[in-house]
Amino acid sequence: MTTRKHRWLRTASVGLLAAGSLFALPAGIAHAATGCSVTYSVRSQWSNGFTGDLIVKNLGDPLSSWNVSWTFAGNQRLQQSWNGDFTQSGSQVTIRNAPWNGSLPSNGTVNPGFNASYSGTNVDPTSFSLNGVACTGPNQSPSVAITAPAANTRYTAPASIPITATASDPDAGDSIAKVEFYHDGLLLGTDTTSPYNYTWTGVPSQTAAYQLQAKAYDSKGAVTTSTAVPVFVDPFVGPSIVATPSPLTVPEGGSTALSVKLNQAPTANVTVAVARTGDTDITASPASLTFTASNWNVAQVVTVAAAQDTDTTNGAATINLTASGWASAAVPANESDDDVAGGVYVQRFLEQYQKLHSNGYFSPEGVPYHSVETLVVEAPDWGHETTSEAFSFWLWLEAQYGRVKQDWAPFNKAWDTMEKYIIPTHANQPTGGYNANDPADYAPEAGQPSLYPQQGGHLDSSVKVGVDPLYQELTSTYGNTDVYGMHWLLDVDNTYGFSSCTPQAGSTVSYINTYQRGPQESVWETVAHPSCEDFRFGAKANGGFLPLFIDGTPAKQWRYTNAPDADARAIQAAYWANQWATAQGKAADVAAVVAKAAKMGDYLRYAMYDKYFKKPGCTSTACAAGTGKDSAAYLLNWYYAWGGDAGGQWSWRIGSSHNHQGYQNPLAAYVLSNVSGFAPRSPTAKGDWQTSLGRQLEFYQWLQSAEGAFAGGATNSYNGNYSAPPAGTPTFYGMFYDEKPVYHDPPSNQWFGFQAWSVERVAEYYYATGDAKAKTMLDKWVAWAIANTTFTANGDFKIPDTLQWTGAPATWNPASPAANTNLHVSVVSSGTDVGIAAAYARLLTYYGAKADNAAAKTTAKKLLDGIWLHTDSKGVGIPETRNDYNRFDDIWSSTNQQGLYIPATFNGVMPNGDVIAAGKSFLDTRSFYKNDPNWPAVQAYLNGTGPAPTFTFHRFWAQSDIAMAMADYGLLIGG
Repeated sequence: MTTRKHRWLRTASVGLLAAGSLFALPAGIAHAATGCSVTYSVRSQWSNGFTGDLIVKNLGDPLSSWNVSWTFAGNQRLQQSWNGDFTQSGSQVTIRNAPWNGSLPSNGTVNPGFNASYSGTNVDPTSFSLNGVACTGPNQSPSVAITAPAANTRYTAPASIPITATASDPDAGDSIAKVEFYHDGLLLGTDTTSPYNYTWTGVPSQTAAYQLQAKAYDSKGAVTTSTAVPVFVDPFVGPSIVATPSPLTVPEGGSTALSVKLNQAPTANVTVAVARTGDTDITASPASLTFTASNWNVAQVVTVAAAQDTDTTNGAATINLTASGWASAAVPANESDDDVAGGVYVQRFLEQYQKLHSNGYFSPEGVPYHSVETLVVEAPDWGHETTSEAFSFWLWLEAQYGRVKQDWAPFNKAWDTMEKYIIPTHANQPTGGYNANDPADYAPEAGQPSLYPQQGGHLDSSVKVGVDPLYQELTSTYGNTDVYGMHWLLDVDNTYGFSSCTPQAGSTVSYINTYQRGPQESVWETVAHPSCEDFRFGAKANGGFLPLFIDGTPAKQWRYTNAPDADARAIQAAYWANQWATAQGKAADVAAVVAKAAKMGDYLRYAMYDKYFKKPGCTSTACAAGTGKDSAAYLLNWYYAWGGDAGGQWSWRIGSSHNHQGYQNPLAAYVLSNVSGFAPRSPTAKGDWQTSLGRQLEFYQWLQSAEGAFAGGATNSYNGNYSAPPAGTPTFYGMFYDEKPVYHDPPSNQWFGFQAWSVERVAEYYYATGDAKAKTMLDKWVAWAIANTTFTANGDFKIPDTLQWTGAPATWNPASPAANTNLHVSVVSSGTDVGIAAAYARLLTYYGAKADNAAAKTTAKKLLDGIWLHTDSKGVGIPETRNDYNRFDDIWSSTNQQGLYIPATFNGVMPNGDVIAAGKSFLDTRSFYKNDPNWPAVQAYLNGTGPAPTFTFHRFWAQSDIAMAMADYGLLIGG
């Protein structure tokens, strides 16, 4: 049985009306405080600046306005503040309440923060006052500094860098609990006793400086991060021979090019001798290369070949490159034998790759379909629609092809096609009149589609929304107001016939959307509609499809929704393409795409923000609106969306309040914050992604059950309308635990696929970085998954399919995370989902290769062999019985609320003439299904004269994952 992936992506019922303007709350009478306490923390610090944070508690009378003041001991100067407006005169600083947060009750707290510059030593202030009354400080932050190495110290690769730090705490009776050592945001190690030190070994060379930092924790939980210390690691600088890639893989019966050059100009001609030691089946030619003062840095090619034979051994040899007076190069050459496991799996990859390019997976315009078959109803409601998910898997597939064949043209073409078709063009997003201080009007979500638009989608401009902190930065950086992100859904063959906005003139591809009406709206309860609403269909002149979703006066408009997991996967694919191309000496072949991936990551930051840019911890619509980045969760939420008036007079942008573990991608966060070439151009983007990396890893740790699987996630908008959650609901940085974030039909975290997809990214991140935190979580998850995986005598497999959750995690305490002994998962059913089995096998491959875990490697191989038992002419397929196809003709009623709901007041028409009205079914608005060659089996099922139909589907993402799993295993583990 295959479990479908459901996706709840919505353009969030806002945008019909121009966003309203901000307004100030009426000022009250300020009372003097009779007592207060202040905790002051330095959240992050760099060479000439830092981020400060204040927790101010009012121990006196209620206040209707407040100001907190202090004096710096040094030359610190505030540059920006949030949750309050600052003034500074000399070293004296005052932060006053914003118009919306002046009320401060007795024992209430307020949390202003700021960015500031400094030089020399950044000494924490120790004296504060609230409305002129001196405060006490319950816990001052510790101090920490790296004392060695000195800034800008240079090492030679492979380097060994000893790091020493000092740390102290100013509070009497308090102590330092631990000091963590980091490079570029990645944890290296921890020391709990003074003197605090760590030695980082085997550090490779890179052009940019490594940034070293120490983070000190005191015994009461306060944290301070040191100023970053840059150090450089240079390549060996003497005369040497340079050869890439190293090591290299040689296919049996084929050859691989080894690029050779010198690292500096010679004073006379240099003859490099080429010799091979090891397996005689591997050869290298020519026998020598000559470099001169004019061509020393121009790569010459040594062809390394492996003879075709009938043995069952992966041969190994070393290609030795030597010259008198020059440091030699020794390149390991490993044969990929097509008679043994490694070669077989790479051959399977190529076979599957060929099937994907020759069996109807692409439209005539070169756009990948969701599936070859058309009668598929799941996240997309038609097989020849496509998703950003499919595009991201295509990019990943072509990156693997470049890895195997050293041909990067298909990868670049895939990115170009994505950019052409699914990233909205400038003409299709005519932004105008956008106010970043008021990005959208609030509209609540409702629990059932039948509550729209009366309770859900009701615009309420009186609800305070926060500031969009990215718009000005992105506009300034890129010189336009376009969003560089994928819309999630396209009607590739224009089956619906909307055609209101197409990516290119003459194209059949059309931007469409479906989900809009709350967490209970399954695909069977959606109404497909155009992303560019021009009133030609639906209720036509009365608002098109808009009156189904939102109230107010309809306006012609455009709107797009981004699925963050797909954009992050595209960046992930670009990272591997760059890694593999660089190893082949072909980094220049993918350099243009790398820059575009960085740009996509710049805009993907919108996925870090609450839907209406409200601060974490909302329990009513009156909760605090963000004034900057304080509305960011720094996780990848379920969507971000943007839209506007068709005439470009007003526009809006929103994030999402719901965060699902299945969407996180720590590898993408690592790449965007740490890998050369991938840093986005906006000045704060790299720092945002560095914060996101740490936050995502914490999120996984918070959600890991006692058994090992990861629970659903967290929301900042309980019930989709910022209502108060049940008492005792655990929180994560203020957001509330949600077992099934986003959609409930079926529950969003019961599908094992979200485990495999998400954990595969963690495994790739671990493989790339060796992060010990990731390994600890993977150790537990892998053991749980393998214990619930079985194999039959013929090699077929069963993996978890449907999961059930009980209990809840503990409220997150980053200083002392609790073990989730009360959070449990059980496997309700198992199945043979070949696509998810491939993702599962891939994560076992990356984890097994890095951790040298024999059980993971063995299980990965058995899964891949089991998958391959189900090959057919189009790829790999498993028959699926679709009992849910009985919902085609469901009609909504008060007793059957799983039918299609259309309000009695709505009367409309689809482009093909299908009527949209109360009493109509899902099939009634999509009569084109009846022309599908597979329809008779469904009709018999609906008539009660036949069984539930059974079909074999070939989904693009699943077939691609199968191909890539074979390549990963063959090249990382092999035999």
